[in-house]
Amino acid sequence: MNNDIEIVDLLRERIPSFECKPGCHDCCGPVTTSSAEMARLPVKTEAEHDAALAEWSCVHLGPNGCEVYEQRPLICRLFGTTPRMPCPEDRAPEKMIDTKTEQQIHHYIANTRQVLV
Repeated sequence: MNNDIEIVDLLRERIPSFECKPGCHDCCGPVTTSSAEMARLPVKTEAEHDAALAEWSCVHLGPNGCEVYEQRPLICRLFGTTPRMPCPEDRAPEKMIDTKTEQQIHHYIANTRQVLV
């Protein structure tokens, strides 16, 4: 594996999924992400970013939830899959993320340039 996109794809595959509570957006605040992940997201204007930040939410949160759910960053995918980042609605996958993968995700985040979504 030699590029960020391959690393992100591999890590995404290892994150367990679960069904969110319909209408809940408690974990959809402003987050940072790598440039590789940001490149997959639609470009938003500075005004859209400012408005989302003023509401303490994500610029990609729409009236019906996450508008980029399939491409959401690793940090968003991690919410609710580890006891260190619990879902505020007590939702979780059947099996939580394994410690090694969680550590790899945090290592990736800590060692890549992060930008505010």
